[in-house]
Amino acid sequence: MKKIHVFLFNGFADWEIAHLAPEINKHAAFELIYFSGDGQMVTSMGGLQVLPTIALNDLKAEDIDLLILPGGTAWEQGKNKEIAALTLKLFQTGKAIGAICAATTFLAQLGILNELKHTSNDLGYLKAMAPEYTGADKYQQTLAYSDRNIITASGIAAIEFAKEIFIQTQLKSSGDAEKWYQLFKNGVWSE
Repeated sequence: MKKIHVFLFNGFADWEIAHLAPEINKHAAFELIYFSGDGQMVTSMGGLQVLPTIALNDLKAEDIDLLILPGGTAWEQGKNKEIAALTLKLFQTGKAIGAICAATTFLAQLGILNELKHTSNDLGYLKAMAPEYTGADKYQQTLAYSDRNIITASGIAAIEFAKEIFIQTQLKSSGDAEKWYQLFKNGVWSE
């Protein structure tokens, strides 16, 4: 069973994980685990109160197959630094990481995006939020992008982000992921 961990924090952008979570949760081959820094209840940007399953300190990196980092203004405020060591360890060991919206700036600050193709809300935004970032030549002007084990997406691309995660984790074949995408993005269903 693949274990997908979602980091929750006060002010996380709840809609950015709203499409991917049900698809992962209903699939028998995956376990969806929500965690926060201290394991205590957090409140999303939309006011949704969530009690995570576990605290950061109780996680083992080897048990994580994919780490999902939703956006939220906390990243822009320099918060959530407690997850840096885990994120770097997962990256260094080749584990998958998905970051959307402001969470992409965190990956840039850690140097993860310097050598990989990636996207974010905007290249100027990424540079402003991560002055140490040197990967501008790898920036892709697209809504979501996967390179090796890293998935990045713009804050307006929750559906594209979900699609990339489905493909990365093999939850859906690329053909089924495209059908799902067309349904949720464009209201088009094909058999």
